[in-house]
Amino acid sequence: MSTPSETAPAGPGAVRTLIAPLRYVQGRGALARVGEFVAPLGRTPLVVADDAVWGFTEDTVRASFAAAGLPLVRDGFGTYATAAAVEAIAARIGETGADVVVGVGGGSTIDAVKAAGHLAGVRWASVPTLASTDAPCSALSVIYTEEGAFEEYRFFPRNPDLVLVDTQVVANAPVRFLVAGVGDALATWVEARAVARTDSETMAGGVPTLTGTALARLSWDVLWENAESAVEAVRHHLVTPAVEKVVEANTLLSGLGFESGGLAAAHAIHNGLTAVPHTHGLTHGEKVNIGTLTQLVLEGAPRAEIVAFVELTTRLGLPNTLTEVGLGVDDVDALTTVARAATAEGETIHAMPFAVRVPDLVDALRSLETLSTTIRTRAALPAPTPHHP
Repeated sequence: MSTPSETAPAGPGAVRTLIAPLRYVQGRGALARVGEFVAPLGRTPLVVADDAVWGFTEDTVRASFAAAGLPLVRDGFGTYATAAAVEAIAARIGETGADVVVGVGGGSTIDAVKAAGHLAGVRWASVPTLASTDAPCSALSVIYTEEGAFEEYRFFPRNPDLVLVDTQVVANAPVRFLVAGVGDALATWVEARAVARTDSETMAGGVPTLTGTALARLSWDVLWENAESAVEAVRHHLVTPAVEKVVEANTLLSGLGFESGGLAAAHAIHNGLTAVPHTHGLTHGEKVNIGTLTQLVLEGAPRAEIVAFVELTTRLGLPNTLTEVGLGVDDVDALTTVARAATAEGETIHAMPFAVRVPDLVDALRSLETLSTTIRTRAALPAPTPHHP
């Protein structure tokens, strides 16, 4: 593995930069204090949460806002952070006179709220109810089409003013979402170390700092030590020290690490996978996990590293074969569509230390089936279960 000390010198005029949310709050029962932390940001908040999330957060948020002397106006949300959804929230900010917008829920809700807050010129706060992605801390949003295909990244001049995570709320959610967050976060170091080799520009608008790269590595180390224990605890809706560590790794460490450490092939491959209907219904982190393993193949990573990665992600329940994302080795046309989208101009795969061509990526993806099933068989781990969108 590369380390920050192996980073090549930055080019002339390059700057190193690290960006982060203004405040990060995490712990069991933290949602009961959301009003206390939102109040310094604005006195007329607009809360955005879908009906399912609002069903189990409304009483706590309402009581907390009342205790902080804040009015409560809440709007619903759909499925994806689309351009239309962003514009609708921005319009509601104007209609309600809100001076801060608070996204409560999953990654799409939070991404839509960040983009709308920027569009409307107000402050914004992230209150994730899942630890399923590293979106809550970032100064960017992923915008999708109405069908759920990746459309674009939108970048903002600042990160959220507040990120608040209630670990009991996270532990109460289906365990699949915590597992998905681990899949997203495991990519952080694999991508950041590739970016560190080339000093490519990161999502933060500069080349990596030692700090950003080190935080990406810390995320990786925390997950390898704690992910399996945390997943077992969350199966029973328990909050343990391992759960606290994994929630922080999934949300804060991975958030800082991907944004200021850099993205490479894994997330570009995720974006490519959204371009085919076969993968619909999978979480962001599940698709990213395919991207991470494919990046390891493209790099020619040591066999021991690949074996360990396949074994861990199988035990966690993350996909590492084409079968598990609705594809197969004979789906060459679909895999070519994925590869073309992943290697499009402006994609983060171009931060890799070598050029990745469409045929190279197609072959790397096709290799996953035999690679992972062989490793799983030798380790007496479960065979892949087909995904049906």
